[in-house]
Amino acid sequence: MIAGSRNRVQRWLAVVVAWFRNLGEQLGHVWRRSLQLRVVVSTLTLSLIVITILGVVLTSQITDRLLDAKINAAVEEMGRARNTVQNQLTGVHDSGTQQSRLDDARRALFSSAGGNQSGGAAGSYEAALAMTGDTGQEITSGSIQEIPSELRQFVKQRQVSYQFATVSSPDGYKGSALIIGSPSADIDSLEIYLIFPLTNEQRSLSLMRGTMLIGGIVLLVLLAAITALVTRQVVLPIRSAARIASRFADGRLKERMLVRGEDDMARLAMSFNEMAESLSNQITQLEEFGNLQRRFTSDVSHELRTPLTTVRMAADLIHGSSDDLDPALARSAELLVNELDRFEGLLNDLLEISRHDAGVAELQVESLDVRMCARAAVSTVRHLAKESGVELVVDLPEEPLVAEVDPRRVERVLRNLLANAIDHSEGKPVLMRMRGDVDANAVGIVVRDQGVGLRPGEEKLVFNRFWRSDPSRMRRSGGTGLGLSISVEDANLHEGKLEAWGEIGVGASFRLTLPMVRGRKLGPSPLSLEPPKIRGAVSPEQLALDISGSDPAAAGSDPAGPEPAVASPDPAIPGSDGSSGTIASFAALPGGGAESATAAPELEAGTGDPANSPDGEAGFDSIAPEFPSKSAADGQS
Repeated sequence: MIAGSRNRVQRWLAVVVAWFRNLGEQLGHVWRRSLQLRVVVSTLTLSLIVITILGVVLTSQITDRLLDAKINAAVEEMGRARNTVQNQLTGVHDSGTQQSRLDDARRALFSSAGGNQSGGAAGSYEAALAMTGDTGQEITSGSIQEIPSELRQFVKQRQVSYQFATVSSPDGYKGSALIIGSPSADIDSLEIYLIFPLTNEQRSLSLMRGTMLIGGIVLLVLLAAITALVTRQVVLPIRSAARIASRFADGRLKERMLVRGEDDMARLAMSFNEMAESLSNQITQLEEFGNLQRRFTSDVSHELRTPLTTVRMAADLIHGSSDDLDPALARSAELLVNELDRFEGLLNDLLEISRHDAGVAELQVESLDVRMCARAAVSTVRHLAKESGVELVVDLPEEPLVAEVDPRRVERVLRNLLANAIDHSEGKPVLMRMRGDVDANAVGIVVRDQGVGLRPGEEKLVFNRFWRSDPSRMRRSGGTGLGLSISVEDANLHEGKLEAWGEIGVGASFRLTLPMVRGRKLGPSPLSLEPPKIRGAVSPEQLALDISGSDPAAAGSDPAGPEPAVASPDPAIPGSDGSSGTIASFAALPGGGAESATAAPELEAGTGDPANSPDGEAGFDSIAPEFPSKSAADGQS
């Protein structure tokens, strides 16, 4: 039961704490966003401090003045009362007792004051008398018990003294009072005390404090209103400028500020309008120039297609008869055909760029296995890898990775990334890895090389059109300089993203992240963009082990290291080994000689026909004719 009560208290406290935290966050948000609120609150805070200090000082001064006046009046009244009592006690000789004579003297004080205990300027008072009788006993008259003992000690020492104390009078008053005492010059043992209630003074001080409090509150309210009004005159133009600037940024280039008067705010509005007009003109000019440039690119690309087709027909005709030509003309015909291929690719890229710029590029979305796009891209760049002596390491999932993509565009992106990696690999292996994450709705594809790498900041520039890190570097792929620009546009069309990373001497890495289902939020990529920190060239075997996450020590029992991964469990490739992913490497020695031992020994010449593959897909098997099996290589040698 105690535990249940404790849990309820903790839950209640948690709710209260959460409410206060939420309230604090909301107030903090309003405080940070409102300049006017900060100015008003700051002004009120400073004003409250000043008013409080002034109120304390004024109250102290007025209180001191009132009490000083009360003391002076009480001293004067004490002088008259002392004379009256002395005259009464020394001037009357009767047979009464000392007690009766002391009571008569006390009554004489009130008779001389008009019978109403009035003390003139000092106000009303009560009197108390004390003296030592003939028998040595003290005789008192009045409320002598209200007199503080300290004050009586001073009076017995023949000093006129006063003290503020809390007293209770017979008429029911209980509160602060001024008590003044005086000895008698004629009667040694006589003590005279007058008790002046401070009712009027307290009433005056209460009235003064109330007046000052009300006045301070009214003053604070007026200051808040004045500050809000003044700051509003300054904040409104600023808010107007911010609102118009936001609209201007949204493309409403005709928005302008209203100019009123000739003060600083008016000059701000005029300067803002001049800036907006200048920006509007420049943006309009840039838009016109961009439209003209896009139209020019599109028109030129279309117009060049007709003469290009004619030239290609003639070049193909000449190239087809190259056997009948002398070697120089045959070589010229071959170069002509190659350059025409490159020129046609440039025209296609320019047309694609113009479609993206015009916003008319469309996706032909299909729900398919993304591995097919990777296989097609690898098949396309196989000749580049062979000519460059670069080994391709491909790591694909075992299971189909289905996503809603445009296969033509995804294949083009991967083809561009692979060709770019081969161009900059410096003869070292190139990795392409693919993984999917259903929970994150993401397909991640990483293409990584171990070549020259990128300098800091170039990972952003690499997607610019016609940008080259080293203009003097030769392109083996014969690219146009638009491949990565088109690739990032294709990634954006898929609502995905294409990112780059690089480090000098380590290599470069490109990561394509695509959503599995269009319209759903794209989560984080299942693959890391930055590779592990491995310095120096890495063998294909180490690279394959690294990307598959296996332990090199457990990869095999051979102390010399594991055999190169050449086959895969993918149904499109014979020789499944049941590994965690599809890891295949392809290599060719420069000069067209026999390939390295990393070629798949299971692949026979002629098995690369897609029609012969088990699943009928154009996968890795299409590479086999370019990379003969070990037995075929032995036969050629």
